[in-house]
Amino acid sequence: MNGKRAKYVITAAAAAALLLAGCSSDGESDGAGGGGGGESAHVAFLMPDQNSTRYDEQDAPAFIDKMAELCPDCEVDYQNADADVDQQQAQFEAALANGAEVIVLDPVDTAAAAGLVQNAQNQGVAVIAYDRPIPDLPADYYISYDNEAIGASIAQSLYDHLEETGAEGGVLQINGSPTDAAAGLIRDGVDSVVDDGPYEELAEFDTPNWQPPQAQEFTDGAISQFGDEIIGVVAANDGTGGAAIAALQSAGMDPLPPVTGNDAEVAAIQRIIAGTQYNTISKPSVVVGEAAAEVAYTFIQGETPEPQTTLFDTPSQLFEPTVVTQENVQEIIFDGGVYTVDEVCTDDFADDCTELGIE
Repeated sequence: MNGKRAKYVITAAAAAALLLAGCSSDGESDGAGGGGGGESAHVAFLMPDQNSTRYDEQDAPAFIDKMAELCPDCEVDYQNADADVDQQQAQFEAALANGAEVIVLDPVDTAAAAGLVQNAQNQGVAVIAYDRPIPDLPADYYISYDNEAIGASIAQSLYDHLEETGAEGGVLQINGSPTDAAAGLIRDGVDSVVDDGPYEELAEFDTPNWQPPQAQEFTDGAISQFGDEIIGVVAANDGTGGAAIAALQSAGMDPLPPVTGNDAEVAAIQRIIAGTQYNTISKPSVVVGEAAAEVAYTFIQGETPEPQTTLFDTPSQLFEPTVVTQENVQEIIFDGGVYTVDEVCTDDFADDCTELGIE
């Protein structure tokens, strides 16, 4: 943590999680716009929902810390829309009204976000699309892990496991939100494996706003219809994967079909160690959070950041995801510094950790 912090504002719903994550605010901005000088500026960091814990616990602290390092006198305004399109629009408009020079936006609805981008660009404000791309109107930059590679990776990992175990039957496919272009890319990656794979796709579901209860309800219905024909579930993130697991466990399915995930949430790592979730994706939020801060600071200085690639006509930087299973959880999660053993191996999972040699 830096001694002098960028000032930030958070919603009441996000405050507790950020405090637990170790964020504080004791630096003050002089309120002046950066004007291309980079000495001070107002930057907004607008995230989409609370369905994933990553935004409050990982992305926002990473972005805030890096901005404090790059621009101690910059003001960072963090808001979470709690999956509400209208609320995110209000937060975006407030950021413009408050003089934001750069807005980092992870949109609730990627189609609706095009209007927000247009509004900002008309006022000379740079927009960095974060995690979820905005296909209908190019933002000034896009930063994310490679979402299509995420989908292909979790599906291929699952299919390799099913083939190794000689499983016979079909799979369920649980996608993310239909209003999220990143979810569409993850789905495309999954489809690249599932569509030509050796297992029948029994049913597919697009999860509104990534809501786990919706994914659990779908899985409940699929269990009623297909029962023991279900040999695996390709779920697009840890929230929907955890919901599918809850439904499978409630139905008493034994053995439990392997279920995928994405985001490497603590609960997902615990389920992997316990053997109830097969895989997840490690994509440390500190990587994209810090990258977004660096790009934001480049815009504040009046410069144009160099892209690595282009996606949806938007200059982009995409990072490679890593699949996590029991076989590499020690190396990727603990040796890699994503989490400590104490954070994951709580009392309920201590024996499972010991069994895998995690201490």
